[in-house]
Formats: sequence, structure tokens, C-alpha cells
Amino acid sequence: MQDRCLWYDTSPEAALTLAALSEECAAEVVVIGGGITGLSTALHLAEAGVDVALIEAGEIPSGGSGRNVGLVNAGLWIPPDDILETLGQEDGERANTLLGGAPAEVFSLIERHAIDCHATHTGTLHLAHNIKGEEELARRAEQFVRRGAPVELVEDDECRQRVGTQRIRRALLDRRAGTINPAAYTRGLARAAVKAGARLFTHSPARGVTRQADDWLVSSTVGSIRAPRVVFATNAYTEDHWNQVREHFFPGHFFQVASPPLPDELAGDILPEGQGAWDTRMVLSSMRRDAEGRLILGSLGRGDGRPKPWIRCWADRIQQHYFPQLGKVDWECTWTGRIAFTPEHTLRLFEPAPGILGVAGYNGRGVTTGTVVGKGFAHYLVSGNDDLLPLPIRSYRPVRARPAWSCGYESGFTLYHTGQCLRVVT
Repeated sequence: MQDRCLWYDTSPEAALTLAALSEECAAEVVVIGGGITGLSTALHLAEAGVDVALIEAGEIPSGGSGRNVGLVNAGLWIPPDDILETLGQEDGERANTLLGGAPAEVFSLIERHAIDCHATHTGTLHLAHNIKGEEELARRAEQFVRRGAPVELVEDDECRQRVGTQRIRRALLDRRAGTINPAAYTRGLARAAVKAGARLFTHSPARGVTRQADDWLVSSTVGSIRAPRVVFATNAYTEDHWNQVREHFFPGHFFQVASPPLPDELAGDILPEGQGAWDTRMVLSSMRRDAEGRLILGSLGRGDGRPKPWIRCWADRIQQHYFPQLGKVDWECTWTGRIAFTPEHTLRLFEPAPGILGVAGYNGRGVTTGTVVGKGFAHYLVSGNDDLLPLPIRSYRPVRARPAWSCGYESGFTLYHTGQCLRVVT
């Protein structure tokens, strides 16, 4: 089993050859971070005729935008009524509406810019792993249907046929959703942004942002960019102390494993319509197949640095539980990405200083939320109106005890996975 991200190797979209920032220049807006949020912001600004420059510390992509599961999901992690309880009626309905339509925004960009990312638009499946999970899915289904979403419960034989397992008898099918190769989607956004006129610089880590008269000076290793407006689009990969985004989330991780391509005669009944899926376990397991027929399993927690036998044991346990018809699987590769969590499980949109925008806390919904936030940031910077953002821009208190949150989550994930490997947790 190799340590490498499958999505980079199988991306139909080629990596762009982009220069590093090597001189001082000016722009109307500087975007820091070349993931989905930053690229969506740059693309929509460039299409609006704004002179925008983006700097990325590594390649595009190099963070979570290219390493996630590739689920194009609607909404937030928590169900609609819980969002209202957390955010209040007005803000909650706003988030439900805009993020409920987020998959349509992703698929629209894919079509409009001919992004080759192996996109499927056949929905996603949330799988009930026990009776309590079945009750939770029924609760979610009622809330979605009440809001007119094309969501339905599938049960018994229909459920087993859609998933390809005898272990699940109820699943929530969300027809708004789908899957992509996330690295290819991110590269496609970069290509579209360059074509629209945005200037993109890679291998150009931001070293600081300082005030100069009416502008901000964003300094990199060699060059710098002056602009009156700056967007911090670094989210889970924010590490610098000067970047206030760091104060508004605590980092977590998600690891995945992938099999070699499996022939249809062996695995053709597993998720045959191409849906991505995840279950209702306390620490979820995700599962999907890629365009070449690989089985990809994932879960919360770190895989990097773990002994390969531990990762292989966990993957074998989940595969044998759900898909024993595959027999013994020789896992091909594994990789880990970061997630930005917030205690309230919702994102934060804020203005840490005049002329600077920031976002944090996608809580595992980065493909869709990042796309919508980027479009909303661009609209706000052009018009001064934040109505295309999932939440209003406001002030937040920093997340306290961030290391303790991260340590607690990771310890819980590790304990749960170890229980699965030892067959203590089913």
C-alpha cells in the first residue's frame, strides 16, 4: 500500500504550469489560497472584470480540495432543523436554501467550463447502519421533504440493490448530489480562472499581510502584491499566526484507501449507479467507486503516520462487513486530508480587518460550500452585498482550546477505529 493520493494520479485535468510570484505587483483583489474557495473567488471576480491575483503555497491543488472524498453534497453536516436551532430562523433558512442549491452550482461550473472531473449526478446515499440510524434518516428525510428537496428513503430490496450490500436496509437518497474527482475539479477551476483573466501564482506562500496607506501588502517568499482587498481562503490548512482564520476552527483529518480497479463481474453490484455513500456510525465510514472501478473507503482521523497494517486492518474490516463478495482486497494506496471543524458544526464568514475577508469551518463539506462561498465573496467584493453567501459576514469569538478540541476528536476517532479492528465495534 503506497502513500499517495489517488485523485492526482487519475485526474483527467492536467496540472497547470504556473509561475511563482517573483516581483512586486498590484491588483484590485488578492486571494490567498488556491483551493476550491480561492479559485471560485478568483474565477467569479475575473468574470466580473476585476483584476484579481491568487497566490498558493504549493501546487494546485495541494490541500484538502484535492484530497477529499469528492462528494458533491447539499447542505451542511447537520440536518435543516438543527441548522435553524444553531443559527436562528433567518440565518438558518438562508444557509439551508443556498447550500441546498450548492450541488447545482458545482455542476453548472463543470458544464460551463467543460471541466473533465468524472462527474456523476446520480445522488448520494446516507446509509443507516442500525435501527437508531434508520430513525435518524427518517428524521432527516422528513425535514428535507418538507422543504421540497428531491430526497427520499429507499428501503429493503431497493436499498440493497443500490448499495450492493446485505448489511443495510434503509438509506437516504439525495438526488441533488453526486461525485467528482476533486483534484480534477480544482484544476479545472484554475484553468477557467486563468482563461477568464485571473493571475495565479504557485509555490508562493504568503508570509504576511501589512497595511500600506489604503492598501494591503501581501508578501511572499520573493515577491509581493498590493491590493485594497484581500481574501483569506486557506481554511483547514491555515498555520500562520498572522492569519486570523487560524483562530476560527480546529483541525481534524480524514483518511482514505483505494483498491485497484475491480472488474464488473466482481464488483459491478457495488454502488452500480455511481453514488457516493457514507453511514450513520458515530465515526462514519465513506464508500464510493471511481471512474475506473476502484473501491474507495474512508473515515475520520489521521492515516498518515499510522502503521500500514493498522490501516489495512481497518479497511479489511469495513470491506468485509459491507462487501464480503469481494473476498480479499489488495489495497493500492492511502492518503489523508485536513478538515476545518467548528464547535457549532457550521461555517464562519468574517472580516478580520477592513478590506479583508475570511472563511473557516466547512466541517467536511468543502466541495460545495467552497464553491458557493467563492461566488458569494466575489459578489460581495463587486457589489457590497453579501446575499449570495450562506451566512452574513459578522464577528465571531475565536475558538477556545483549539489543541484540546483536535486532540479529543483524534483520540476518539483512533479509539473507535481500533475497536473496529478488534471487532469490539461492529
